[in-house]
Amino acid sequence: METGILQFAIQRPSGAFTSIELAMKISTNDLNCEHCFKKVLAAMKDSKLPWVTLEALASPVQGFKLHGLCPSPYAAAPRSRRKTPPPPHAFNGPKGFGPLRRLATCLSPALPFPGLTCPRHSNMAAMEESFPRGGTRKTHKSEKAFQQSVEQDNLFDISTEEESTKRKKIQKGPAKTKKLKVETRQSSKFVREKFEILNVESLCEGMRILGCVKEVNELELVISLPNGLQGYVQVTEICDAYTEKLNEQVAQEEPLQDLVGLPELFSPGMLVRCVVSSLDTTKGSKKNVMLSLNPKNVNRVLSAETLKPGMVRVWGAKLKVGQYLNCLIEEVKGSRGVVTLSIGHSEVSAAIATEEQSWTLNSLLPGLVVKAQVQKVTPLGLTLKFLSFFSGLVDFMHLDPKKAGTYFSNQQVRACVLCVHPRTRAVRLSLRPVFLQPGRPLTRLLCQQLGAVLDDVPIQGFFGSAGATFKLKDGTLAYARRNHLSNSKKTFKPEAFRPGNTHKCRIIDYSQMDELALLSLRTSIIEAQFLWYHDIKPGALVKGKVLTIKPHGMVVKMGKQIRGLVPTMHLADILIKNPEKKYHVGDEVKCRVLLCDPKAKKLMMTLKKTLVESKLPAITCYDDAKPGLQTHGFILRVKDYGCIVKFYNDVQGLVPRHELSAEYVPDPESVFYTGQVVKVVVLNCEPSKERMLLSFRLLSDPKQECEGQSQKKKKAVSAGQLVDVKVLEKTKDGLKVAVLPHNIPGFLPTAHLSDHVTNGPLLYHWLQTGDTLHRVLCLSVSEERVLLCRKPALVSAVEGGQNPKSFSEIHPGMLLIGFVKNIKDYGVFVQFPSGLSGLAPKAILSDKFVTSTSDHFVEGQTVVAKVTNVDEEKQRMLLSLRLSDCTLGDLATTSLLLLSQCLEERQGVRSLMSNRDSVLIQTLAEMTPGMALDLEVQEVLEDGSVLFSEGPVPGLVLRASKYHRAGQELEPGQKKKAVILNVDMLKLEVHVSLCHDLVNRKAKKLKKGSDLQAIVQHLEESFAVASLVETGHLAAFSLTSHLNDTFRFDSEKLQVGQGVSLTLQTTEPGVTGLLLAVEGPAAKRTMRQTRKDSETVDEDEEVDPALVIGTVKKHTLSIGDMVTGTVKSIKPTHVVVTLEDGIIGCIHASHILDDVPVGTSPTAKLKVGKKVTARVIGGRDMKTFKFLPISHPRFIRTIPELSVRPSELKEDGHTTLNTLSVSPLEKIKQYQPGQTVTCFLKKYNMVKKWLEVEIAPDIRGRIPLLLTSLSFKVLKHPDKKFQIGQALKATVVGPAESSKAFLCLSLIGPHKLKKGEVAMGRVVKVTPKEGLTVSFPFGRVGRVSMFHVSDSYSETHLEDFVPQQIVRCYVLSAATPVLTLSLRSSRTNPETKSKITDPEINSIEDLEEGQLLRGFVKSVQPSGVLVGLGPSVTGLARHPHVSQHNQSKNAPYDRHLPEGKLLTAKVLRLNHQESLVELSLLPDATGKQDPPSKDKKEPQKPQAKKLGKRPHPESSSEQEIGNKKQKKAALSEEDDSGVEVYYREGEEAEEMSMLPKEKLTRPAEAPRLQLSSGFVWDVGLDTLTPALPPHGESSDSEEDEKPEQATVPYLPGHHLFCRDPWAPMLCPSLGEALMDPGRQPESAEDFDRLVLSSPSSSLLWLQYMAFHLQATEIEKARAVAERALKTISFREEQEKLNVWVALLNLENMYGSQESLTKVFERAVQYNEPLKVFLHLADIYTKSEKFQEAGELYNRMLKRFRQEKAVWVKYGAFLLRRGKAEASHRVMQRALECLPKKEHVDVIAKFAQLEFQLGDAERARAIFESTLSIYPKRTDVWSVYIDMIIKHGSQKEARAIFERVIHLSLAPKRMKFFFKRYLDYEKQHGSEKDVQAVKAKALEYVEAKSSMMDD
Repeated sequence: METGILQFAIQRPSGAFTSIELAMKISTNDLNCEHCFKKVLAAMKDSKLPWVTLEALASPVQGFKLHGLCPSPYAAAPRSRRKTPPPPHAFNGPKGFGPLRRLATCLSPALPFPGLTCPRHSNMAAMEESFPRGGTRKTHKSEKAFQQSVEQDNLFDISTEEESTKRKKIQKGPAKTKKLKVETRQSSKFVREKFEILNVESLCEGMRILGCVKEVNELELVISLPNGLQGYVQVTEICDAYTEKLNEQVAQEEPLQDLVGLPELFSPGMLVRCVVSSLDTTKGSKKNVMLSLNPKNVNRVLSAETLKPGMVRVWGAKLKVGQYLNCLIEEVKGSRGVVTLSIGHSEVSAAIATEEQSWTLNSLLPGLVVKAQVQKVTPLGLTLKFLSFFSGLVDFMHLDPKKAGTYFSNQQVRACVLCVHPRTRAVRLSLRPVFLQPGRPLTRLLCQQLGAVLDDVPIQGFFGSAGATFKLKDGTLAYARRNHLSNSKKTFKPEAFRPGNTHKCRIIDYSQMDELALLSLRTSIIEAQFLWYHDIKPGALVKGKVLTIKPHGMVVKMGKQIRGLVPTMHLADILIKNPEKKYHVGDEVKCRVLLCDPKAKKLMMTLKKTLVESKLPAITCYDDAKPGLQTHGFILRVKDYGCIVKFYNDVQGLVPRHELSAEYVPDPESVFYTGQVVKVVVLNCEPSKERMLLSFRLLSDPKQECEGQSQKKKKAVSAGQLVDVKVLEKTKDGLKVAVLPHNIPGFLPTAHLSDHVTNGPLLYHWLQTGDTLHRVLCLSVSEERVLLCRKPALVSAVEGGQNPKSFSEIHPGMLLIGFVKNIKDYGVFVQFPSGLSGLAPKAILSDKFVTSTSDHFVEGQTVVAKVTNVDEEKQRMLLSLRLSDCTLGDLATTSLLLLSQCLEERQGVRSLMSNRDSVLIQTLAEMTPGMALDLEVQEVLEDGSVLFSEGPVPGLVLRASKYHRAGQELEPGQKKKAVILNVDMLKLEVHVSLCHDLVNRKAKKLKKGSDLQAIVQHLEESFAVASLVETGHLAAFSLTSHLNDTFRFDSEKLQVGQGVSLTLQTTEPGVTGLLLAVEGPAAKRTMRQTRKDSETVDEDEEVDPALVIGTVKKHTLSIGDMVTGTVKSIKPTHVVVTLEDGIIGCIHASHILDDVPVGTSPTAKLKVGKKVTARVIGGRDMKTFKFLPISHPRFIRTIPELSVRPSELKEDGHTTLNTLSVSPLEKIKQYQPGQTVTCFLKKYNMVKKWLEVEIAPDIRGRIPLLLTSLSFKVLKHPDKKFQIGQALKATVVGPAESSKAFLCLSLIGPHKLKKGEVAMGRVVKVTPKEGLTVSFPFGRVGRVSMFHVSDSYSETHLEDFVPQQIVRCYVLSAATPVLTLSLRSSRTNPETKSKITDPEINSIEDLEEGQLLRGFVKSVQPSGVLVGLGPSVTGLARHPHVSQHNQSKNAPYDRHLPEGKLLTAKVLRLNHQESLVELSLLPDATGKQDPPSKDKKEPQKPQAKKLGKRPHPESSSEQEIGNKKQKKAALSEEDDSGVEVYYREGEEAEEMSMLPKEKLTRPAEAPRLQLSSGFVWDVGLDTLTPALPPHGESSDSEEDEKPEQATVPYLPGHHLFCRDPWAPMLCPSLGEALMDPGRQPESAEDFDRLVLSSPSSSLLWLQYMAFHLQATEIEKARAVAERALKTISFREEQEKLNVWVALLNLENMYGSQESLTKVFERAVQYNEPLKVFLHLADIYTKSEKFQEAGELYNRMLKRFRQEKAVWVKYGAFLLRRGKAEASHRVMQRALECLPKKEHVDVIAKFAQLEFQLGDAERARAIFESTLSIYPKRTDVWSVYIDMIIKHGSQKEARAIFERVIHLSLAPKRMKFFFKRYLDYEKQHGSEKDVQAVKAKALEYVEAKSSMMDD
């Protein structure tokens, strides 16, 4: 093996040779091995040696092609100077690559090429050298040519048949022959694929292609490419010199003289050589072909050696920079460094390529003309051979049209190269004559019929996936691509495109390169209004959709390719400042075209209403402007000499100054403005000069003469006159009528057809042309028309003379009837029949609060107005529309009158309907409410409503709502009797009811004026239909009692099913079918009784969507069937399986394993996508959630319940679910208390405080939180202990307390509260100086004496407990219904052996004489001081044994020994018989200080000096502690309620003023108080704190359950309160102040005196309300609240808000939903709405009305979407309910709605919520993401640190401190973080850690100091 220049030739089967010289280390054996030969070629291609350039391409048909260029010293030397080569040694190449002949092998100093070895031939190397394969033969003629210098060529370019023949001669054996046939078939397929036409996917970067300039724009060229393709050339892709000039012009910002634009350099039709630079993908997934004309890129593949004289090339030139030239090479001089060119058109066009020019694939450029020979003729095109070695393709589109069908093999033709693919090396050519003269432009550039729709166009030929050709009427061919032959691939039918078939199509484009029109058969394209810009004509009306709104105008999309601009001036008749308010993206608009320039693709339109709706002829050219023509235009400019008016297509004219008006106009600019739409008349026009003279003074014409006559007729009609009219025509807004008898044209608006808003559209719909209306009022007579009105109220007012004609006749206090003319934000304009009008301001529109005027009134509505003010000079008046001001009389009479009028008009509509020819309409006209029908059920809809069959009348729709279905189970085809409730005469629907009481009416005589109860059955906008409870008759009553009474709060609106009290006005139904009645007081309304099947569906039940989807499919399964399916989804307690035919089945967790290990999740055993075999054990109805028996008719629509238990898959081993039970109550009877069951955790209900579990698919249970564990840690965070889906072993305790359909279970064994048992309970009540009341599950209650609270007594130990706090209790006695309990650690945790400071004293037997012990003062008696020593043991300390100091009678001991004071006493004597214990409190006996003397030494508590001063506390240290805790609570994010508490006076105000303003919050919450009903009244203002416990920390000990106690600021005037536990329920924010024990009023008179002294004190009023509530006098409490609201000063907003909150709480507890809603709506009117909404949301949440709370939050998000507090509150609400995903979506919505400046705060808030209520890991991720974007937000860092300290580990806390102290922040902020770090280490770290932090701080200070010095 040697290294040197290897020169070898590769011989094609045709005999042609190509040589290559390479320097490589290789042996002959390597080249004779096919495997190694391929590896050699791959290595040659991958080689990075600098002196070799290689390209290789393998092809199964053409063999292997090698192209190499080796400028090594040996290769570059002339052959004559080379060393004499050794004798040539011939050898054969590898099989399949043709014979190889080695010519010469010589050593040379070239770099070595890596050698290759192959295991296939290594053992036979010696043998092959001795016996080489192949032999010598005679030299072929073509081999002689090889001795010449031959360049690389495309080799083996032969037909498949030739190659197959050669191979057959070489190969032997049947196996080889079979293999050859397969290769032949593959080769044939390859040839067919080569004839496919070009498409975008077949292009690639670097591909050279011939194109034709189609369009020339300023910045780009549009190039037409072969086969209908299109590309684009940017202005920077012309040439380098042109680009340099462009850059120079941009830098100078001035145009260069020698730089010409693209339109001067290029012209349409010019042929250009291009190279594909990129294929860009647009938004619509379409590819744009980007091209380059730069000669540097087009000729990149050429080298100096390839240039030969006679070649045609693209060259840049200096004639004009960027000019495109085709050049002919005349001479190549020297070492190819200088080339002589010719640009003569005659020489270039006559140039043709010859073989002597040594062409290669690289030098073949598009546009080259060659002589070729036809090799093969196919239906898709030709295969050509040219320049001896090359082959190419000609597709059917580029054959010579005149010679098509006449081509034959070996025919000589001339062809033009179209493109050369750089990868496949495929060469495409064209035989069209227009391409055979290089440099000549194309002549035919356009199709005259572009955009035309053609019918019956015959097919010329169909070419499979390529498309089809069509023959047009003029004989020319057209082409349609495959994707344009049908609307979609699915609808494509090849048989429809046989030659001769005809189709309807549209010409969509013209391909210059193919000289073919391009067609489309798509329906959407054929039916499109406009296809290209030239289809749009100026002045035409067009429709489009708003695409975007920009400062310069609005872009409108007219079609797929068409965009138009509506300039800002043309968006409306007048200039609008905020077009985005009127127009929105996606709106459909109707425009008129102002200008359309197809060449520039410029389309201008107008939206001016006058121009769009103008019926006058449009002027689009000067020839259209005939003298006398009247038309509309718009003012373009206003000058001193007149106005320039513009029309369409840039046609404009001048209105001289004297033609502007009949009167002189001194200053036109003050009268007219740019953009104003005007009506002009043409005076003169000169089209040749494009001049037009116009006038605003319209000339008289015959039309005006007619108008003059009509004016005379109109004088016969005057305003206020009653006339008859005849309907002529219906318009959008009303009726065009003729006033009889003179047929004067008039207009009757729809709103003026009736006094009832809903009856107007009804009458409009059924009135027909020719109908006559009588007694119509003429409102006004103008030049254009007569305005009419048919409102009965206005007609009566005019007839009654209540129609003032002028302002002088109007005076304040008058009541006038008119109609709403216009509605504005500030009020409503009311017009009266005489034409006078007035304004009703917003403040006096209604007695109710008016948020939006449009909510209360609509235009055209009839109203009664009271005049409040008249200004005769300015001709203005103010009106009031309030009901209290505009009462017309008795409300009942007015209500009946309105009802009668409404029903009378509807009966008139029935008369109109009966005159129609339609059977359906006549049938509907005959149907009246109360009519009974026999109907057949057609379908039961998903919403529960029922459709009935139409019967004999086609199109009749009869419908019963879900309510009127009356709970009946209906099946299609079932016969039912129904009663008509109402006939919808617009929708043509009949509403019926199946209610038993209506169908079976009772025959009972009714009395007029009797008051009866009724149930609302149907609601219309102005009246309701109700059924009488006694008889079932239908009665109608008006929903309004006044014309102005149109607005209802939601709480005031009636609902179907609601009970009302009616007073009958008629006793027999008239023609309407209804009795007439008047509704009684609204207070007698009753709410609709909704059925709630609590036994079947839990209120919080969440249904798996996958199961709901499956209910639509029927199945034929039976219980016991074996089925197979695929696991679709896995839920915690069940697995959803997809069975055959798409049926959905369900496998419960209890039916997966026979033995379920505790703590595991059985559903985890199955994986999504796994195949399972299961047995059907039941079927669940998704509507009732019951398991139905197989005999039930709906069983086929159930969800199959499956089991995969191994025991149940055995034959006869399966069980079935109990499906025969009526309710789940019967199913749980099989479980007995004490029984152990395996259950599966479904979820933890944070609100109800229980675990929801499932024992079986149809058996569910609940585990109360108190029965889950005896550990405080588990009870505090049950979600950490118990995992969803986990299997638990539980003990059956009994049925659940809230629903008998659920088993109540326990995880701590049987729940038996016997003596000696330890159990967990909740504190219900804290009784000062007595003890605690504790509740247990199932309603058991126990009491804890203050002596059993702790092993160590304390005066304040009861203050450590709050309601709902969890405590561990020891049962001392269970003899009575009320348990006796102890909380002493020695009892509850005896193993701890805690120190007992105060032993238990349960009887006198536990005492000994001389014993020292502690007790609590019970009272001071004349005989001495009574001291409690135990629950039932009391001792007496006589006066001599109380104190050493003699107390006078005026100063008894009770002053120093209050009740509850803790004292140490010594037992002096015990009398067991009389149970007396004598004690001594003297210091000598106890060793303690004398209590009275100790008290004397302390300063007396000063009295309040003046009203408003807060008394100083007993201990300053206690005060400090209280203040600190209060500040901490105020500063914590949890307690941020957003409601400030005002500190009027005192030092506290000064302290709090030093805090940031936003940190001022309400005090800490007062203890919760719970009523016997189980409802918690304590509704705090902040939903961010966990409900229970309020301030608990994560700890196991009971002590950590204690809440922080906070002091409450003192408000002036709040004294003398009684100790009332009901007071904090009303307003939690003032709870502690209400609990002040020093307040002692005991009667209503006491409170009346107090509120007189402090009328603005909300505390007093709330205490007054609580006083009545304690006596269950609810109405009196309401009355006190109403008094408070009227009495408290309007300036005291916070005080009033406190009362409103109390009233909301009261209504929520004792009132109805209706009463609560009314109070809420009033509160919103009189307070800041957001605060009221937040309060009510908290009330709902705390009272567990979560559905109402969720609905309220959704209302808040719509109304207060810019308030971040609302979003945060809602997020917290969702997290508390365990809906984390919903909370995440709320955060995303908040970021979309809130301004960006609020985003960081909102994200931080939600992260805090995640830490407190959700996922801590997600919270960390949110904080980290936020801080990575905003690293210098110290507030976010601070909150993050707080959260990590509270919820993370010490390691995490130190890590974040280390990060923050290395930030680059201001020194002041860094000092803050260092101080926090230091405080943290002092609390949690060691002394070493503290010193480390100090060292880091010192290092930071020194670094800063050095930086300052520098």
